Amino acid sequence: MPLTPILAASITWPSGERTLTLPWRSENGWTPPRRVIEADDTLGADAAMRLASEGTGLIWRGDFQNARQLLQAMSRRIARRQSRLQSLPYPERFHQMRLARAQRARTLGMLLLCFGPGHALSNRRAPDVREACAEAYGADTTGYVMPMTELLGVISACEWRRRGVPVAALGDRIHAHFGVFAPVRGEYLDLLASAPLPAAPVDGALAFDIGTGTGVIAAILARRGVSRVIATDVNPRALTCARDNIARLGLASRVAVLEASLFPPGHASLIVCNPPWLPGRPASALEQAIYDPGQRMLSGFLAGVRHHLTPGGEAWLILSDLAEHFGLRTREALLDGFANAGLEVVGRLDTVPVHPGARDTDDPLADARGAEITSLWRLRPAVAPTSA
Repeated sequence: MPLTPILAASITWPSGERTLTLPWRSENGWTPPRRVIEADDTLGADAAMRLASEGTGLIWRGDFQNARQLLQAMSRRIARRQSRLQSLPYPERFHQMRLARAQRARTLGMLLLCFGPGHALSNRRAPDVREACAEAYGADTTGYVMPMTELLGVISACEWRRRGVPVAALGDRIHAHFGVFAPVRGEYLDLLASAPLPAAPVDGALAFDIGTGTGVIAAILARRGVSRVIATDVNPRALTCARDNIARLGLASRVAVLEASLFPPGHASLIVCNPPWLPGRPASALEQAIYDPGQRMLSGFLAGVRHHLTPGGEAWLILSDLAEHFGLRTREALLDGFANAGLEVVGRLDTVPVHPGARDTDDPLADARGAEITSLWRLRPAVAPTSA
């Protein structure tokens, strides 16, 4: 199930002679900490770590930039603990790393900020975050409390949205909205730009882009000459983001963005899907583009795609083999999934990662990331053998 942001709960804490209560906001679905105290610039990193590790929320009343430095100091202390995981075998190393990262996120998430109405911060040297928060959350009239780590994510998302991500395969930029995964790994998009398109039917080519996200795949297909593209998603933020990108790129007459779980009605000569690459439960909103509980999207795509293809059409599955290196899925299981869905492989294009994370030797998962291959699998309905 998708993560549900916590927007309606409240958080209460003592402040001098008063007791204050404000709405609690957490995009990651965290519940508010049960014990909450106020903290300021006199709080050191060791004391903050102890309190946060015990589950105590720290309402920050001090300097904003000092709070950022405190988060960095706490993060360094946590990183030293994670370095021991490299000696573990897979998949235990992966599971322990995910657990450690979830614990890290929750611990750092105990440093809290108090917002006034209209997303205003009163901390010294606090940036003006009102526009960034309004883009992410809409209007606010009451104020609220939110983890500082989540605010930093909002600020980063706002910067990404303004700058955009250059996509070589598109020859343009894609602007990701808050909560929508940015296409920062361009190597798989290069595969999409180079794979041979299936022959178009007489009435013109129609393609489906399943789980469109920012709309980047649909845009590349349209730029490659596909007559019509229907892009689907279930995330409201993704639908808005994709529509904005498609309109900005001047492709709205050829690309329709629809809310649908997997396939829209009808049939297409090309159906493309770039599902989350790793089995597992997402721990944040953005991780929903990376982790797929029970591989539901991958399984649903394989099970249904042949029933939506026109004769001679192809399904393109863009998938990393990282799950295989982590011991979460085998190549045999993937190939069996194709066969069980009545699909055959008619071609495959491979690429290796070029992002900095593949070369981060401090990452306990670096060896697996360095060996990763991303493939574009070209699939067609298998032809049943004829009897003699």
